Amino acid sequence: MQMKCRKKFLSCILCMVLIAAMALGTIGCNGSAGKETVDTQAGEAAQQPGGVLGEGSREFPFTVVDKDGNETQFEIHTDKETVGEALAELGLIAGEESEYGLFVKSVNGITADYDKDGVYWAFYVNGEYASSGIDTTPIAEGESYSFKVE
Repeated sequence: MQMKCRKKFLSCILCMVLIAAMALGTIGCNGSAGKETVDTQAGEAAQQPGGVLGEGSREFPFTVVDKDGNETQFEIHTDKETVGEALAELGLIAGEESEYGLFVKSVNGITADYDKDGVYWAFYVNGEYASSGIDTTPIAEGESYSFKVE
């Protein structure tokens, strides 16, 4: 009789340990694996001091304004059609693809993640908040583009 109670008790303890292990494993896998890849890619991009970047027949001014208001200005040269393609080709932007297009989380090696910090990169065309996304905005002669942390 005492042996049966001991086996039952050990079985209950073993079940609780297994349930706790599964719960901890589930909590540890909260879906952030994809986000780490994006953050890693964004973190690998070294911050550049500005200047002329790229090669191609199209050119446009591009400004990065960080959270402290510091500006870094670039002159981008490319043969790409959209601003997003040109900046991605040069490694100036990184982010996550969504059903709405590219959600930019890193610009010039500086990360602004709304989910973590409550700030994001806002895209501007000629000093005005853009009405289209970075990956759908065509490069137009005479226009300037910028990203600002907001």
